[in-house]
Amino acid sequence: MYQELLGFLNQASTMQQSYKLKASPLSEKYLLELKFPGNGDNIADADRLRQALETQIGCPVSIPLELLREIPEKLRQNDWKVTVTIGYYWPPGWGLERLVAELVEVGPGSDRLGPFGLAVDLGSTTVGGYLWDLGSGKLLAADGVTNAQTRLGEDILTRIHYAATPQGLAELQQLAIMSINRIIDLVTKQANIVPQDITAGVISGNTTMVHLLLGLPTANICRNPYVPVVNAPGFFPAAMIGLDLHPRALVYLLPSVGSYVGGDILAGILASGMHRQKEVSLLADIGTNGEMVLGNREWLVVAAGAAGPALEGGVVACGMRAEPGAVCQVRIDPDTGKVTYRTIEDVPARGICGSGIVDAIAQALQAGIINQRGELREPLTSLVVVPAEESATGHPIELTAVDIQRLLRTKAAANAIMATLLESVGCTFADLKYFYAAGAFGDHLDIESAITIGLYPDLPRENIIRLGNSSGTGASLVLTDINKAQELEEISRRVTYLEMNNSQQFMAHFTAGLFFPHTDLDLFPTVKARLKH
Repeated sequence: MYQELLGFLNQASTMQQSYKLKASPLSEKYLLELKFPGNGDNIADADRLRQALETQIGCPVSIPLELLREIPEKLRQNDWKVTVTIGYYWPPGWGLERLVAELVEVGPGSDRLGPFGLAVDLGSTTVGGYLWDLGSGKLLAADGVTNAQTRLGEDILTRIHYAATPQGLAELQQLAIMSINRIIDLVTKQANIVPQDITAGVISGNTTMVHLLLGLPTANICRNPYVPVVNAPGFFPAAMIGLDLHPRALVYLLPSVGSYVGGDILAGILASGMHRQKEVSLLADIGTNGEMVLGNREWLVVAAGAAGPALEGGVVACGMRAEPGAVCQVRIDPDTGKVTYRTIEDVPARGICGSGIVDAIAQALQAGIINQRGELREPLTSLVVVPAEESATGHPIELTAVDIQRLLRTKAAANAIMATLLESVGCTFADLKYFYAAGAFGDHLDIESAITIGLYPDLPRENIIRLGNSSGTGASLVLTDINKAQELEEISRRVTYLEMNNSQQFMAHFTAGLFFPHTDLDLFPTVKARLKH
C-alpha cells in the first residue's frame, strides 16, 4: 500500500504544481445582497434569491424542498445578505448547453471559505482521493486506501460473480461506499475541515466499479454482447449514494464507453492530452486489467484485456502488493551474477511487487541468467532475489520457472493489445510519438526494465511519460474546471472500442510476444544492442 499511496501523494504534488486552476468548478459560492421586500415589492423569498443568483451565473437555478423551508428564516436572520453555495449539473449526453445549477447551501454573508470538492479514483485495488479548494483551485490533501472489496475478490470477474445475488451486490456496494468514506475522513482531517464542507464530487472508475457503487446489476457486463446497465450515470446527491459529504453535494460519475472502457480510461485520455495532439500516441494503464488507448486529435481507439495480475504480484508465488517489505528494485551484476535489491521502507523482504518482478526479469535477461524464451540457465531452477537468511519469512524470495513464464505471458498479452491496436489502424510502433504510462504501477516501474522485457515500446526515453494516477488527475480536472467535463464527454463520443475476444490478430501478436522482449528484436533496437554484449 505504501508505494501505491506514495504514487498518489507524488501525483498530488504534481497536480498542485500544474493545475492551480480558477476556472468554473462544479461548485461555487456567491455573496448575495438582496433588496428588502416591501413598498409594493412582494416577490417571493425563494424567487428573489433565485433571480439574483441567476443574474450572476447565467443559468437556471433549482432549489431543493428542504432549502425552500429554510430560506425565509435565513434571509431575515442575515439581513438579506447571504452566501449561497451551488452545484452545477446537466442531463447526461446533453453537455453544457443544458447547464443547470442547484442550490446546495444558504449561509451567512461572512461564509467565504471554499467551496470544497473531492475527486475520487475508484480503482479495483486502490481508492484514491484528492481534496480541492474550489475557490482558489488549490489541492489541499490527497490519500489512498485499499479497496475494501478486495476481501471478496481480487479481480473484477470474481466480484461480478459475487454480485449475482442481491445480498452479494449489496455487500459489494457497501464496501465501495466504505472505502470512499474512509478517504473522505482522511483528507478532511488533513485539511482541517469537516466532510459536510465538501459540496461537489467527481468519481472516476471502470464500468464495473461504478455499477457496484450504485448497486446496479453487473451480470451482463461480462456476457456477450457485454451490455452494461448505463454508460453515463450522471449526477447524484451524495446522500443518495451514501457518501459522507454535504448531503446535497452533487456527485458526478464520469461516463464510460462500454463494459470494458470506463470513465477511468477517459479520464486518462483527458489527463494526457493525447486527444488534442497531431502525433499518434499510445496510453497504457496496466493494473488488474490492461487498457490501451491509441490515437490523436482525429481518432481514438481503445482495447482492454486481462494483462495485469502478474505485474501486481498476483500470480507469482512470492508476489505481493507494493507494501512495506516488498522488493521494489533489483540489480544484477552481469559479470558476477550478484543480486542486490531494495525493499519498500528498507525493511526485511516479505515478497516482491510488480516493479521488482519486472526489474528482476530485465536484469536476469541482460546478465544471461534467463534467455529470450524465459528459460533459466542450467542448472538453475529459480532466480533467487533474496536469500532465505535475509528475508523476513525465513524463506527465499525467488522467481521460479513457472513464475517467469506467467510473467512472460502477461507481458505478451499487454504487447499483443498494443500491436493489435496499431495494426487495426494501419500503424506500427515506428509511428508512435509518445507513450503514456498510466496508473500507480506505471508510475513506479523502471522504464528501462519495462522496455527490456518488451512491456513498453522502445521509444526515445523523453517520449515515455509517466502520468501517475491519470484517473484521479482526470477526475480532478473535471471537478475544478467545468469545461473539462464537456471535453471528457466529447472524448467519450469519439472513442472506438476494439474487441479483443476471439481476435485472430491478437492471438498472432500474443504468440509473437512470448519472447523477451519479442521475437522481432528489430522492434526493440536498444535492447537488441544490449543483448549482443
